[in-house]
Amino acid sequence: MKSKSEVHLFLFLAILVSLLCPQIAQLSSAQNPGLRFAISFPETSNKEPLDGRLLLLISTDTAREPRFQISEDLTTQQVFGIDVEGLKPGQEAILGADAFGYPVRSLAQVPAGEYSVQALIHRYETLKRSDGHTVKLPMDRGEGQQWNRAPGNLYSTPQNVTIDPQKFATIKILLDKVIPPIAPPKDTKYIKHVKMQSKLLSDFWGRPMYLGANILLPEGFDSHPHARYPLAIFHGHFPADFGGFRETPPDPNLKPEYSERFKLEGYNKIVQEQAHQFYKEWTGPNFPRMIIIEVQHANPYYDDSYAVNSANLGPYGDAITYELVPFIEKQFRGLGKGWARFMYGGSTGGWEALAAQIFYPDEYNGAWGACPDPIDFRAYTVVNIYDHKNAYRADSKWKQTPRPGKRNYLGELAATIEEMNYMELALGTKSRSGGQWDIWEAVYSPVGRDGYPQPIWNKLTGVIDSEVAAHWRENYDLGHILKRDWSKIGPKLAGKLHIYVGEADNYFLNDAVYLVEDFLKTTKNPHYNGEVDYEPRAEHCWNGDHTRTNAISRLRYHQFYAPKIVNRILKSAPPGADLTSWRY
Repeated sequence: MKSKSEVHLFLFLAILVSLLCPQIAQLSSAQNPGLRFAISFPETSNKEPLDGRLLLLISTDTAREPRFQISEDLTTQQVFGIDVEGLKPGQEAILGADAFGYPVRSLAQVPAGEYSVQALIHRYETLKRSDGHTVKLPMDRGEGQQWNRAPGNLYSTPQNVTIDPQKFATIKILLDKVIPPIAPPKDTKYIKHVKMQSKLLSDFWGRPMYLGANILLPEGFDSHPHARYPLAIFHGHFPADFGGFRETPPDPNLKPEYSERFKLEGYNKIVQEQAHQFYKEWTGPNFPRMIIIEVQHANPYYDDSYAVNSANLGPYGDAITYELVPFIEKQFRGLGKGWARFMYGGSTGGWEALAAQIFYPDEYNGAWGACPDPIDFRAYTVVNIYDHKNAYRADSKWKQTPRPGKRNYLGELAATIEEMNYMELALGTKSRSGGQWDIWEAVYSPVGRDGYPQPIWNKLTGVIDSEVAAHWRENYDLGHILKRDWSKIGPKLAGKLHIYVGEADNYFLNDAVYLVEDFLKTTKNPHYNGEVDYEPRAEHCWNGDHTRTNAISRLRYHQFYAPKIVNRILKSAPPGADLTSWRY
C-alpha cells in the first residue's frame, strides 16, 4: 500500500506527463522528420561542388513542367526551397518538413496524393566586391534572371510521385538535366545588338561585368550617312531581343492562345499583328526618325538594375548614362547631347525613366513613366513604410487584417503582400529570389553586415525596420526627393516629367502617383509643367492612351511616345541644335 506522499507524487507525475505529451510528440516529430526528399546530381550533370538554392516543385497540373508553374496568382503550384553550399556530385541534399514553402509552408502540410514532382538547383557564384564583402549570388546567363530558365541550372525530369507526409519515407530525385545555353539574337537591317564591358561595374563587382542593348535603327539610316539622331531609351524588364517589331505578317499557322488577363482569344496573334504594324509605321514616310534602345542590365539580383546607383548592385545609373549611352551614340550617330535623349517605359521601366530623369536632370530631356513602380514610399503599394509598423497586416490591436498585394479591376484579390513575399522567401533567402520585392530591397537598401541587402521588413513577420526606411526615403523615394530638392532640380525638370497610371492598377501603383501629383501641382519657380493622367478601371500597365484598350495600348509604346518626343525637342532644343539632319 502506497503512502499519501507516494500517491501525490504519482498523481503529479501523471499530470506532468499528460501536459508534456504534445511537446514530446513535437520533439519526436522534429527528430524524425517523416517524409523527405533526397536530391542529388551526377558527375555527368556537373563535376564540381555547387552552391545555390535547391527547389522542390510539386504540381497537380501535368500540362507543363512544375518549374514553370510558380507564381503569385491563384493558379500557382507548390515550391519548397533550401540553401546548399558545396554540394558534391552524388551527395544527397535532404529537403524535409523544415524547408520553407509557398503557398503551403511545410512539406508536412501537403495533402496526401499523387503529384508531378520536379527539383532544380539555381546556381550561385562567389563574388568578391570592392566594398570588401564576399557574397554568393546567381549571375545572369543570358536569360534575364529567370531561375527556371537559367542556363547551367540543373533540374530533374518530372515524375509522378505519391506523397503522404504521415509516412516516414525518403523519395530520391536525380538532377539529370542541365538547362542549355541561349543562342544570341542575330542582327538585322533595323535591329542591332551591342555589348560592352563596364569599367564602373567591373570595378565594383571585382570581375568583368557587361551592359548590352538592343537597338532599333531608323528607316533611312544607311541612305542618310550624315544624319545624326535623337535617342530614346525604352526602359523595362530584360529584353532578349528588341520586342514588338516584326518585319513579316503574323504567322497564319499560329495556334490561337487565350489571354486570361485581357479575356481575349487569340491574343498571341494580336501581339504579332501589332508588332508588324509597328514595323510598317516605323519604315513609313511619317514616323519620327530616331534611335530606340532597350538596355540589357540584368545583374546578380534581378533582370534589370533599376538604372540607378545602388550600394548592393553597384553604379548602374552612372554606367548606363556615362558609359553605355555615349558608346551607342558614337557607334550609331546619335546627337550625343542631353537635349536629344529621352526615356519612357512601363512598370519597372516607368520608375526607371522617372528616376533617371530626376537623378540625371541634365543628361535627359524628358521621361514618360507609365504605371511606375512606387514613386512615393508613403504608398509602397499599400504600405506606408514610414508610419506603418507591419507590412503584412494592418496596424491594429484587435484585428489581423492582411494587406492586399494584387487585385483585378473589380478589386478581387489574387494575392496578399505576405503571400507574395513568402513566394520569394521560398525561392531565395537574402534578397536572392529574383522577385519584385527582393529587387526593390536590393536596390534601395544599405548593405548589411553579411554583405547582402538590409531587409526593409522581416520577411517572415512583416515588421518594418524604420532605420532602413529612413535610408530609402533619403535616397530613392522620388516623391520625397522632388519635394526636398525642388529648388535645386526643379528648373532642370520643368516640362520633363510625365506620369500615367490606371486607377485600377493591379498592384495599387496609382496610390503613389496621387501623392506625387499632389506635390507637383503646388510647384512654383518653376511649375513642373508636365503631365499626370489616369484612366478609370484601367489595370496594369496603362500608358496614357485614352483611345485604345489596355490590351492594345501596351503594345504601342513607341508609336504613342515618339511624337511627344519630337514635340519636346522642337520646344526645348538649344539655339544651333541640329533639327534637320534627322527629319527626312
